[in-house]
Amino acid sequence: MPKPAVQIPAEYVIPINMNGLRGRMLRLPAKNKKKREILLVYGHHTSLERMYGVAEVLNDYGAVTMPDLPGFGGMDSFYTIHEKPTLDNLAGYLASFIKLRYKNKRLTIMGFSFGFIVVTRMLQLYPELEKQVDLLISSVGFSHKDDFTFTKTRYFFYRSGARVFSHKIPAVFFRNIFLHPTVLKAVYHRLHNAKEKFEGLDAQARAATNDFEVYLWRVNDVRTHMTTTVEFLKVDNTKKKLSVPLAHVTVAADKYFDGQRVEQNLRKIFDDVSVYTASTTSHSPSIIGEKKFASVIFPPQLRKRLARKP
Repeated sequence: MPKPAVQIPAEYVIPINMNGLRGRMLRLPAKNKKKREILLVYGHHTSLERMYGVAEVLNDYGAVTMPDLPGFGGMDSFYTIHEKPTLDNLAGYLASFIKLRYKNKRLTIMGFSFGFIVVTRMLQLYPELEKQVDLLISSVGFSHKDDFTFTKTRYFFYRSGARVFSHKIPAVFFRNIFLHPTVLKAVYHRLHNAKEKFEGLDAQARAATNDFEVYLWRVNDVRTHMTTTVEFLKVDNTKKKLSVPLAHVTVAADKYFDGQRVEQNLRKIFDDVSVYTASTTSHSPSIIGEKKFASVIFPPQLRKRLARKP
């Protein structure tokens, strides 16, 4: 299996074992006596390596912790303990992590895309954790299935296909045929949802990106990927209010979401919403997760807010 394009220093990666699920956790200690504790929850199709650059940016403002989620980044999946990777189960896992790791400490949480709906659901299901959160950051997050800009045909295709391959035997077929490294290297960069990741890259960067994509597709559990895809394509987190202040980062011309609709639905949940626009048109930073690439998703207004005393 190709190695991730970014190698994290070993001293920052800690093994974790929660509820019989083994994975890893990134821990970047605070610099310059910064007091803020920041929990970073990554999104779909990802790993600690992909999000390391984002964690490095956040580390300028405090200590950063980023745990694997079950079935992602090489962590054991819920299926290994005979459970399903539903949004509620992921929320429960994250709540357990916070209770063990932070006790009653105050913290800032940043949820990236899919990670944000997991965090939102967690706070809705475990309201006792609300008082610990001084700021919730949505990085291209969403809250409702209608936030997507997909046509009805594409939406049906994604949801139906994901549901089929969320079952055990089809998932094995998908991994061994469609996700075979030779197949991925040959065709992935030509796929509809992958093209923007390769735009403007030189030959060396394109090769590194392609290799990292192979790594991500192989390291993440197929059934978890597919089941969570179905989950976010039917999500509705707008039914319960939260009192946590929200800083929402959007991007211009996001190919996945209608920015105006996303904001409207977020305001159904949160009374205190600040919206910042990142200086990028891509839904996520480069697949090669270096700090310089990740910086584009942190608008100056958000940086100023993070620099304040929590």
